[in-house]
Amino acid sequence: MNQVVKYFNGEKAESYIFIFIGVIAFAMALYFIFTLKTSFWKGVAIPFILVALLEFIVGYTIVTRSSKDIIRVQTYITNESQKIQIDEIPRMEKVLSNFVIYRYVEIALILLGIVLMYSSMNDTFWRGIGLGLFIQASIVLCLDFFAERRGHIYIVYLQELVKKI
Repeated sequence: MNQVVKYFNGEKAESYIFIFIGVIAFAMALYFIFTLKTSFWKGVAIPFILVALLEFIVGYTIVTRSSKDIIRVQTYITNESQKIQIDEIPRMEKVLSNFVIYRYVEIALILLGIVLMYSSMNDTFWRGIGLGLFIQASIVLCLDFFAERRGHIYIVYLQELVKKI
């Protein structure tokens, strides 16, 4: 399998995981709200719902876009090789720089979650928000780690390809 297909199929596979986690988190949030009904569990539900929607939207967008991206980049390689240098490498550099921002935001949300979890010894609404933030931000941080790693491998491939052309 060539590197372009491998990269975008990896993106697509991880996006299915994002969607799955989003659906599970949303279902859990509904369970927390309508079955458990305490302020703590309602607090947990809020970040679960918000991040689940984000996970679903991002995952769905990438899944629907990946096949087109494979065709686009393979066309660049076979017919318009200068576009790899002009379009695809700068796009990937932007994607990778965004991962740094995402990482800091996710770490900040994890830390905020920890602070909220330990700000009270009672099972309060805010403690629930803290737990929900901690769980969801940790999951997204882990998934973004693998996506960023895959992106670095892909951009190295593109840079080597440009050297050969």
